Amino acid sequence: MTDSQRLPSLFQAFIPILFLIVLLSLNVYYFGDGTLDGSNQIALILSAGIAAIVALRLGYKWSHMLDGIVDSISSAMSSILILLLIGSLAGTWLISGIVPAMIYYGLEILNPTIFLFAACIVSAIVSLATGSSWSTIATLGVALLGIGQTLGLSEGVVAGAIISGAYFGDKMSPLSDTTNLAPAMAGTDLFTHIRYMAFTTGPTFVITLIIFLIWGLMNSGQADIEQTALVQQSIQEKFNINFWLFLVPAAVIFLIVKKVSAIPALLIGTLLGGVFAIIFQPNIIEVISGVTGNFFEASYKAVMVAMYGDVSITTGNAMVNELLSTGGMYGMLNTIWLIVCAMIFGGIMESTGMLKVITGSIIKLANSTGSLVASTAGTCVFFNITASDQYLAIVVPGRMFADTYKERGLKPEVLSRTLEDSGTVTSVLVPWNTCGATQSSVLGVSTWVYAPYCFFNIISPFMTILFAYLNIKIRRFTDK
Repeated sequence: MTDSQRLPSLFQAFIPILFLIVLLSLNVYYFGDGTLDGSNQIALILSAGIAAIVALRLGYKWSHMLDGIVDSISSAMSSILILLLIGSLAGTWLISGIVPAMIYYGLEILNPTIFLFAACIVSAIVSLATGSSWSTIATLGVALLGIGQTLGLSEGVVAGAIISGAYFGDKMSPLSDTTNLAPAMAGTDLFTHIRYMAFTTGPTFVITLIIFLIWGLMNSGQADIEQTALVQQSIQEKFNINFWLFLVPAAVIFLIVKKVSAIPALLIGTLLGGVFAIIFQPNIIEVISGVTGNFFEASYKAVMVAMYGDVSITTGNAMVNELLSTGGMYGMLNTIWLIVCAMIFGGIMESTGMLKVITGSIIKLANSTGSLVASTAGTCVFFNITASDQYLAIVVPGRMFADTYKERGLKPEVLSRTLEDSGTVTSVLVPWNTCGATQSSVLGVSTWVYAPYCFFNIISPFMTILFAYLNIKIRRFTDK
């Protein structure tokens, strides 16, 4: 800091954040579910402009802020590359039948006598395979809600089971944007984040399943699973479903266990998906490519399209059509756009000392690891309530607390786990948050009605705080 530069006051540091909260609130009000189409990105850019104006008045030069922006975006480049590869992997895993097979066999475990338990697991499997809680709830979730209601179960309880499972899968899937965003903000890699997150997520999901199992066993009955059977039939008519397809995800899991870096592991998984598509799904290859009579050309075009662009498999079932679609690398550009805009905002806030002032005031109250994690979790929930967006509930606290965790000797995966355990999962519990508003609209169940039964989402932040206070699996730089 030069003599002409001054640290902002706490009020000055909060001005850009308050401006951002106001814009995001307006976006939710006026754009509804379409806030991620670009309005939130513009809000971040405008808020960065407000931060720059405040910084200029404090004596900071634009060149200094620009350097901060470049450094901030550079720190997210690895995550951006991973997101692009994940888009490609999702495409080849779809046309190869890997994702459809996961959905098909996941539906096999449905049992009317333990419906809530099974609905939670099925939602988790599908969300884990697709990396999207939103598409899982909007497709399979709607069908499961109807089945649950035929059992006489409360729609709030059924919706809670579906959302709990969907957000577990979303949270643990390497295909999920938030699962990539959290480690990018904290400064760790994707697979380290997922492995470390399993320590708190596993017990939380087990407790959730036990609750739903007991609840479900207390309500016996027979369910009409005709709609579920139609989903399986539609998938089987289009794809060659067999257990050989699971060799590809098994290979990726093996690479993860062997601690292969995320980028080569995902690239190998993408290419294997393309090879399996050529071997097992020749009909899909022809449909996607639009080429007949030249299988080499058809295979090349279909795999390429799956990797970079939109792919949709059309069946006789509208719900299945929505589930069996992907955007390839192109589908990830909106998330990348959001990350870049967030990094611009964070870069200015960080390089001008604004984040340091805000975190300093919070950290004064956090004297232990437990209180630091609790402060982080509380900040994530605060941004879900005030900023109405789960991405901002990960991005802003991630940038705010990253340096503090390092100064306390805590590895970045401790922060990334806290961000997901509190930022990702609580977004759906807030009616005016983009997630809460979307799921309430899709399921036709008020957020206030289903929120008390989203046990996974409720328990997650408390579990991560409990682990911190009890010093369980808290990694430090002094650890071997």
